[in-house]
Parts: sequence; structure tokens; C-alpha cells
Amino acid sequence: MAIDLKERVRDVPDWPEQGVVFRDITPLLRDPEALDQTVRDLAEWGAERRPDVVGAAIAREIGCGFVPARRPGKLPPETIGATYALEYGQNTLELHPETIRKGDRVLIHDDVLATGGTVEAIAGLVESLGAEVVGVAFIIELTFLGGRERLQKYDFHSLITY
Repeated sequence: MAIDLKERVRDVPDWPEQGVVFRDITPLLRDPEALDQTVRDLAEWGAERRPDVVGAAIAREIGCGFVPARRPGKLPPETIGATYALEYGQNTLELHPETIRKGDRVLIHDDVLATGGTVEAIAGLVESLGAEVVGVAFIIELTFLGGRERLQKYDFHSLITY
């Protein structure tokens, strides 16, 4: 029987700032059955895109490689990075350029889609290395922030929408 994954997401009002409702997936990740269903559902959609690399749990399920994108200073040199705007500031993500090869098929996964800035930045890095973004997948999509429109050129999937 399928689990209603939305029931496993906790609303945290006024975090990280007044007026924002943070959608916390920690309870979903803590629940073994909900986590298993989340990974299986994302992997089922992702496998059809035949990626060479994707996020860790989904990569294991699909049988492809994993490439992490991390905050500055969390990966040893050499890295390439992209700075992007957040709903409440800006940030930078980096990855090792040799982990994405020309012609690779890359499925980008993030837990929550808000404005789309994070995934747009990573997709730009991937494409600058000569790889193809074959899709973008999310556990949660915050539809009112318009991230899907920002990523409209990519094959798109989300499990839960608000």
C-alpha cells in the first residue's frame, strides 16, 4: 500500500524567517517505509532517463554513479562552482569537474524545489562541462515560488506539491 508522503512532511512556521513555512522532510527521511517509497518512486522515474550520474540513494537504486555538489570548502581542490540567488540571500555550490564527463547524462535531484536557483546553477555547471541534463527530480515542489517555470527546459518530476 502506498504511503501518503505529504503526511510525513512537517510544517515549521516562521523559519528561517517570519512569514515563511519551512517544509521539513526529516520525518519522511526518518520513516524507513516512507524513505524507501521516496527513493523507489524517484528512481523509477529517473531510470527511464538512463542517467550516468544522479544523487546517492537514487544512483544505488538505478545502478549509476553519484556526484556530490557541496558548499564551498567542503570538497578538496580542484572544484568549479556556481553562485545562485536564494529566496533569502545567495549561496554557492561546487563539484569536482572531472566527475562530470563530456556526453554524460545527468539527472539532478534535490529534496525541495523552491525558486529553482540551486538546480539552475548546478544544471549550468553540468552543461558547461559538456554533459546533458536528462531530468530534474524533487521530493517536494513549492509551486507558489515558480521554480518549475524556471526549469521548464528540463524533464521534470516531483513527488509532493504545495
